[in-house]
Amino acid sequence: MAVVATAKDAVLVVGYQVGLTEDGAPKLRQRSFPNVRSEALDQDVYEAAAALYGLQDYPLTSVRRDNRFDLIEE
Repeated sequence: MAVVATAKDAVLVVGYQVGLTEDGAPKLRQRSFPNVRSEALDQDVYEAAAALYGLQDYPLTSVRRDNRFDLIEE
């Protein structure tokens, strides 16, 4: 049987720096934003993350998009 993948949605995962450790290394955190439309363009997703974290006190360090699919056996 063949397996068919159908795009479901995506999750936006952003990394940001909240400060420094005692040793001076960056202290990083990440936050996930679910339910991003699968049709959204990568550029638009990135720009939304950059705009959102442009309003925050913490600098944005990474942007990741995790696409999710439903797998159905036919």
